[in-house]
Amino acid sequence: MYGHNVSHAKNRTRKIFKPNLHGVRVVVDGTPKRMKLCTKCLRMYKKFQLAVAEKAAAKITAPAESLGATPTA
Repeated sequence: MYGHNVSHAKNRTRKIFKPNLHGVRVVVDGTPKRMKLCTKCLRMYKKFQLAVAEKAAAKITAPAESLGATPTA
């Protein structure tokens, strides 16, 4: 994307808006890979990881609850 930098005196100079990329390690199909992700994609990936972890934790605790065991805190 492109646009202009506008000074206080209203002088306009060309500006190129580049994506905010970060190099990260991402697990794809069980194998870790290095990728460049934009910050928005990185936030979505972190939320996805959190949801997967919560679902896995729920599967671990579900059988104990179905057997009539009371969870201890």
